[in-house]
Amino acid sequence: MRRFLVILITLLACAGLWTVPAAATPSYCGLTWGSLDKSDPEYSSATLTNVRSGRHECFDRLVIDLTGPVAGYLVRYVDTVAEDGSGAPVPLRGSAFLQVTVHAPAYDDGGLTYLPADRAELVDVTGYPTFRQVAWAVSFEGQSNLGIGVRARLPFRVFTLDGPARVVIDVAHRW
Repeated sequence: MRRFLVILITLLACAGLWTVPAAATPSYCGLTWGSLDKSDPEYSSATLTNVRSGRHECFDRLVIDLTGPVAGYLVRYVDTVAEDGSGAPVPLRGSAFLQVTVHAPAYDDGGLTYLPADRAELVDVTGYPTFRQVAWAVSFEGQSNLGIGVRARLPFRVFTLDGPARVVIDVAHRW
């Protein structure tokens, strides 16, 4: 009986060691995002009206304001952010670059709905842990493009909100 108890205690101790590392290394801030492309193929009659940013405890956030119903998007890491149509590179600070395409133009029949004061610095990201620069690329053939220079290729998520319509991009501060 004593031998059985020793074997049982040894097995339980070994099983306990297997579970400790998994419990001791949770994901950063509970985030389960990845760094692969994120997309929604929908198009709408919305137009782009503004770009804003914010810092949060675990991520930096970029918000793209739209009029009308929420539009789709494609957000992905690229070697170089390029303008649609011309293919001209958009210079960005950072070690990694997110190309953001929103399926909504920055113009309507009345003219431009979004005209950045400085195409190279859409928002001030000074002091942000992850963002290094946000720059305008172009609004071409019904979609708008911009680039985000980030500190490194980090996990991100993209989602949309209604009322008011927005496309939101969150980039984690670390893995």
